[in-house]
Amino acid sequence: MSTSSTRLPEGRYGRSSDQRADRTLKVVGGVLAVLFTALIGWFGYHYVAQNEISAELIRFETGQDAVKVHLEVHKDAGVVGYCTVRSQASDGAEVGRADFRFDGDATRIDQVVTLRTTSPGTSAELIGCHAE
Repeated sequence: MSTSSTRLPEGRYGRSSDQRADRTLKVVGGVLAVLFTALIGWFGYHYVAQNEISAELIRFETGQDAVKVHLEVHKDAGVVGYCTVRSQASDGAEVGRADFRFDGDATRIDQVVTLRTTSPGTSAELIGCHAE
């Protein structure tokens, strides 16, 4: 008894369609990986390089109808912008929100601002800063 082989003779019928599909998938995957990396780099560059004003909330003091917020703002000289601050009550409801404007030539501004609230606020949060 002899055993018969079910394999095709090598080199006789060319490349199989599975090999072509694998190569196509590798090429498409490589192109998508390069595009994704470039997109992440572009977003990162614009977030870091184009952000001309930033701030940090140092501390806050709550009151019955206002919250005093100590902000430290860093910006480029001559840039005008604003920072948004909000306060919440103990149940999580927003009781105050305001934009505070920063301009002038100073690159570092250390300022205490007063955020008016509709009821006693228990927190203060810096939402973000934007250059105009």
